[in-house]
Amino acid sequence: MRKPLVAGNWKMNKATVAAAILAQDISNRYLRDYKSVDIVLCPPFICLKTVQTVLKFDKSPMKLGAQDVYWEDDGAYTGAISPRMLREEGVCYCIVGHSERREFFAETDLMVSRKAKALLVQGITPIVCVGEGLSKREEGASEAIAFVLGQLKESLQLLHPGEIKQIVIAYEPIWAIGTGRTATPESAQEMCLAIRGYLAEAVGPEVAELVRILYGGSMKAENVKMFVPMPDIDGGLIGGAALNAQSFIDIVKAFA
Repeated sequence: MRKPLVAGNWKMNKATVAAAILAQDISNRYLRDYKSVDIVLCPPFICLKTVQTVLKFDKSPMKLGAQDVYWEDDGAYTGAISPRMLREEGVCYCIVGHSERREFFAETDLMVSRKAKALLVQGITPIVCVGEGLSKREEGASEAIAFVLGQLKESLQLLHPGEIKQIVIAYEPIWAIGTGRTATPESAQEMCLAIRGYLAEAVGPEVAELVRILYGGSMKAENVKMFVPMPDIDGGLIGGAALNAQSFIDIVKAFA
């Protein structure tokens, strides 16, 4: 059985004090019953140390995650953060290829693959994001699946099978992010099953069965129970609902 994973992507929200309050609030609501779920908090870069301090003080099993990374270890890359830096801050997971990075920062599949590769070298688990826009979805399910699988193939191009089994994949239908619209559980399952099927063909069924696939597209406490029974959805990459401690913990509880 794949252990469910729920990752909260705080995006560009919460400066230091607010991040500490939110992390503490989530930690205070954490129960032993949730140990069957891996929980990751992904605050902005400037809040990594703050959130890590809260988790360490509480001896929390929750893990620290980052929202992005650059693939070089060091050098003249103004404004960039390296995998080595993240590792030294206690980061265990890192989101790469989020649709907002692809859209607003022109991130390509090759860049995503380089980032994932560099993270694995430092022992950090990449959460590799893929997903289709509304126009592609409106062309039909088969076109949407073909697009996402092509994106996944290119985003994993530098990884060998032993590395692919260590990653997490997040399917995020772009048309459902921050819009309040949500894919039906059946359509989300169809895509996640197709992703697992692609992995089985590309690197073998054993690896495909190990890789966790998250759904990320306006998942919240009110609709999470629809997704939990889906056999190829192994958790969620949570955006807006991760900024409210009770909502986030309610999602964790549903997967637990």
